[in-house]
Amino acid sequence: MSPGTQQASETDETDEADGRGWPRILAGAPVASLEEYLQRGGGSALTRALELGSVATIVEVSAAGLRGRGGAGFPAGRKWDSILNGGGRHHYAVCNAAEGEPGTFKDRAVMRHNPYAVIEGLLVAAHSVGALEAYIALKASFEPELARVGAAVEEMAAAGWLEGLNVTVVTGPEEYLFGEEKALLEVIEGNEPLPRWLPPFLHGLFATAPQLGWESAESEPGHEAGHESNPTLVNNAETLAQAAWIVAHGAEAFRSLGTDESPGTVVCTVVGDVLAPGVVEVPMGTPLRQVIDACGGVAEGRSVKAILPGVANAVLTAEQLDTPLTHEHFAAAGSGLGAAGFIVYDDSACMVEVSAMLSRFLYVESCGQCPPCKLGTGAITEALDRIRTGDGRDADLDTIQRRLQVVADGNRCYLPVQERELISSFLRAFPEDVVAHLDGHCPSDRAELPVPKIVDLADGVVTYDARQMLKRPDWTYAD
Repeated sequence: MSPGTQQASETDETDEADGRGWPRILAGAPVASLEEYLQRGGGSALTRALELGSVATIVEVSAAGLRGRGGAGFPAGRKWDSILNGGGRHHYAVCNAAEGEPGTFKDRAVMRHNPYAVIEGLLVAAHSVGALEAYIALKASFEPELARVGAAVEEMAAAGWLEGLNVTVVTGPEEYLFGEEKALLEVIEGNEPLPRWLPPFLHGLFATAPQLGWESAESEPGHEAGHESNPTLVNNAETLAQAAWIVAHGAEAFRSLGTDESPGTVVCTVVGDVLAPGVVEVPMGTPLRQVIDACGGVAEGRSVKAILPGVANAVLTAEQLDTPLTHEHFAAAGSGLGAAGFIVYDDSACMVEVSAMLSRFLYVESCGQCPPCKLGTGAITEALDRIRTGDGRDADLDTIQRRLQVVADGNRCYLPVQERELISSFLRAFPEDVVAHLDGHCPSDRAELPVPKIVDLADGVVTYDARQMLKRPDWTYAD
């Protein structure tokens, strides 16, 4: 069992014979070495991908129906195909392992458990899209994961796995936007995590093609100029580990779990007001309630009040606890599965407190390139703070509503959309908490809630980033 993980339920079943059991990505004890990875069947995905070639490998991934595990749920095979056939002179492949969304720890759990699977998935993807080089991007603060990934890359290089393909591990800043794919490319090029206009499949790493309002990048050392658009594949760490599993076991085996539209398994994080916070891998389609129960559920005498799928989607209420973990079911519930990171709040929590805290997180992490986003998230946060502290007026609700309508105007990234979807959902779902604050009292006697940005998660204990509340909107920190 990986640090920070738990068995998903007593019904887990692992079938080594045909690979159709589960857990898949978090199966067994953590993989200690490349030799052990090979003993468990590692390497078969890369061998098969090289035998199949680019087109057939992408067909296999497409047939499996793998959807990105980083948040958007975009079909992985379709993304790979767009890079392979995207033109340009050079292609690149990037593993996005810079997770920083509140309530999410699954990528770090996967890298601690089996970094070899993530790297093998990256190698499969790189060869499939015709990549010249590959990158793995992590936050510099992810020390345990950096140690595991760095050692795994060295082992695989020494064993000849990286022949013909250079793999570079890149460390980056603590900012939330480092995990946004367009900002991720900026960090790899040595810049701040400020999202570009164009997505990586249109304008990738070290591109020299004309852009929209910023300077073209210099060619990286060892390469001549004239890179053109350089279509670049960016996939989340779990997505790549899932892709390696698919190529090794086949699309049919992958589809033996999950649903038609959301097949396979998914690695979930559960934190907040649960007794045993953890990371669990379950088949897609598992009811949300079962995943929360696998992490201890809420304390005796308490009930679930709200469940947040990270901070990118609308809040879910207790009445939606039986929603199956699929993209289609979460969409039907008016929310989104996101990166399957769930923050649970019980009935002792005030949703005005929660919404003000999360709005401030998005405001602080906004890069400021789009004025409607930075000014809008700031104005919404200030209004929520006035309501939270008992100084709110009806005019503050009007301010919030007006700002929510325009906060995402001209947005370069999804952050202001998150603000709009998340905060509006709180106002719709918990009007009684808002009314109570406007009447001068808070329905909760809990102390200030921490920002659920996870630093570590192990043995049922979650550690949040205490410095996040000290972070200023210019990305500096108060003393």
